[in-house]
Amino acid sequence: MRYKDFEGSVEELVLLKIREIEEKEHIIVLHVIESGSRAWGFASPDSDYDVRFIYMRDQDFYLSLRNTKDYIDWELNEVLDINGWDLKKALQHFHKSSATLFEWSNSPVVYYTTDVWKKIYSDVAWKYFSCKSALYHYYGTANKNYHEYLKDDMVKYKKYFYLLRPLLACKWIEEKRPSAGTV
Repeated sequence: MRYKDFEGSVEELVLLKIREIEEKEHIIVLHVIESGSRAWGFASPDSDYDVRFIYMRDQDFYLSLRNTKDYIDWELNEVLDINGWDLKKALQHFHKSSATLFEWSNSPVVYYTTDVWKKIYSDVAWKYFSCKSALYHYYGTANKNYHEYLKDDMVKYKKYFYLLRPLLACKWIEEKRPSAGTV
């Protein structure tokens, strides 16, 4: 892959960017995945790479009384879309049974992960999975995508997947009824 002055694999480029983020933001990255159409198996030739990551800062950051930003938007262009969430934000979203974060934790494309993240997920996060919450999320996503993408006279094929994917997720949840610990 050629990207600006870089030649190499996408995986190498992502890891290079992650090291750059760690250095400039003074963070430790715990988990890096692909989200979006490439992770879902229906990327088009013009699809970008939706790289998502979870990171943590040093202890003093979390003990501070000041309001702090809990995400990093790093790069957004025609090739890369890289952003991440702070560990505290991730834990709050697990507590709310955020389907998005459970997807990130189970992405089929993992660029990098740590034992720390695996332990957090296995010991803490899974306890908060809620079928009801996930169904609401996916139904809402399907409804939004229907109104946003499928009401026009001309619809790209890929946009149908944006409706089918969340509906199939609802069907899977209803059939499997995953409980805490099986997600």
